[in-house]
Formats: sequence, structure tokens, C-alpha cells
Amino acid sequence: MASTSFDIDAPRWDQSTFMGRLKHFFNITDFRTAVLPDSRLDEAKALVESCRAGSVPPGTTEEQLHYAKKLYDSAFHPDTGDRMNIIGRMSFQVPGGMAITGAMLQFYRTVPAVVFWQWVNQSFNALVNYTNRNAASPITPKQIGVAYVTATSTALATAVGLNLYTKKAPPLVARWVPFAAVAAANCVNIPMMRQQEVLNGIAVTDENGNKLGHSKKAAKKGIAQVVVSRITMAAPGMIILPIIMQRLEKYKFMQRITYLHGPIQVMLVGCFLVFMVPAACSLFPQRCSMAVSKLEPELRDSIVSQYGDRVQHVYFNKGL
Repeated sequence: MASTSFDIDAPRWDQSTFMGRLKHFFNITDFRTAVLPDSRLDEAKALVESCRAGSVPPGTTEEQLHYAKKLYDSAFHPDTGDRMNIIGRMSFQVPGGMAITGAMLQFYRTVPAVVFWQWVNQSFNALVNYTNRNAASPITPKQIGVAYVTATSTALATAVGLNLYTKKAPPLVARWVPFAAVAAANCVNIPMMRQQEVLNGIAVTDENGNKLGHSKKAAKKGIAQVVVSRITMAAPGMIILPIIMQRLEKYKFMQRITYLHGPIQVMLVGCFLVFMVPAACSLFPQRCSMAVSKLEPELRDSIVSQYGDRVQHVYFNKGL
């Protein structure tokens, strides 16, 4: 039975280490949680909030509290506490990503197919990026539209341009075009979708969560880390899988089942993503830190004047 002093917000695993973060993200990106009904998620949220208030229901075990926190972290935004749309959740990255990535890797030969699947992928990414933004920095519908159009245009220009450029290149090079387009679009989509953080700064706090101000440099650091994580998430499946398929397609049994090549790639991408989604999310701490000495002069001077040397680092949610 859980005690009333149980701290449900304390990390279950050490978040200062990669392995600790990996265990955490394996837990909250579990794709099985994506199919749970909203009523079950709301029950988990109610239990988490009760525990925070110090009134754990009688008979509740620590394991039940850990599972409730798992569901809460997987489905509710860390800044607002609002339930996130299912497609934008990290727990939906495996089923959603495997279907779209598998299709991009299968249908890469013709320009219309490339255009369609890159558009689908960027629409999916835009929703994921918006859902996992730092909600303390609101973004207007116009800015969302500009970010979406810019990222989609970048992906299409990269994919179509490289598709035409690689017509005479070895077949394997053409298979890598979708990854180049995805990587280029991520470098545009994420900063554009989170442009308010770059323009106005991101909320930073001290170690105890006391707000200290807003920092543009912290925002840029957090966004850069998210871009690296997203590209890393896609890389193994989109780089290694084409090599595997290139070799498999030389066998006669594969040549007889060309209609199954798409489903096979979807399933193999899923195998990659099951491991790469939590691994990529674990590259950097979710609660990012930055030395006060590296902040903007105005914010740095403000913190030093109020706290002296007591505050050496600021902390912020970098988003996913």
C-alpha cells in the first residue's frame, strides 16, 4: 500500500543518466497506452492529482500509482495538464510513424507518390510538434499555418529535387531520398512551429521551480536538441532498412511477393521505432538546464542581482 508521503512527481529512474531516461521513455511511449479510452486516462489523472494533494485512496498500491503516472505522462501535456490529441502523443509515434515511413520508403520512385507521402508525413509531424511544444509560449493559428506550409514546402522541394537528381544514381541512393527530405523538413518544421519561444523566450526556473524569467537562448538550445532527437529517431529505419530491402529484393521469393513489400517495410519500420522513439527522446534530459553565465545579459544580471551566486543554472521544459 502506498503511503500518503509518496512523491508521484519524483522520477522513477535517474533522469541525469541516459539509461534512466531510456527506461522512463520506454515507459511513457508504450504504444499500447494510445488505444486506452479517455475515461481510463481521466481516472489516471484523477489518481495522480489526488496523490499530489496528499489524499491517496485507501488500498492503492505504489505500483498502481506508478501506472497512473505512466498514463498521465503519456497522454497529458506537462505544462498545461490538458489531454493531448492521440495522434500527437509520443505513444502514437510507433503506429503512426511506421505506417507513414513504410509508405515513404516503398513509394519513392514517382514524383506524385513522393509528393503525397511527404505531405502526409509533414502533416503528421506538424501535429506532433504542436502537441509537444512548450505550452507556456502560445502560437497563433497564422503562425501554425506558416510553419506547416514552410516545412511541407521544404520537404517537397528536397524530395522532388533529389528524386529527379538521383534518376541516374544507384538505386540505393534513390531509396535514401525520403530520409534527406525528412531531415531537412525537421530542421524547418520544429523551429517554425515553436517560433514564439525563439521570438519571446522560454520560461526558465531555478532548481525548485521558481520562475526567473524568459530566455531566447534557452529556447534555441531546447529546440536544437529536439531537432537532433527527431532526426535520430528516423535515421536507423530510413537508412538501414533501404539497404536490407535492396538486398532482399534480389531473391526470387521476394520478387514473387512484390505486393507484400509495402507491408513488410511498415512492420520493419515499426521494429526500429519501438526502440528508436524512446532512445531518441532520451538523448537529452526533458528538464533541460543552462548555466546562468550563458543567458542573455539582461536576464543574467537580473538573476545575479536577486540571488547572487545561489543560482548557477536555470531549468526549462525543452519539449519533445
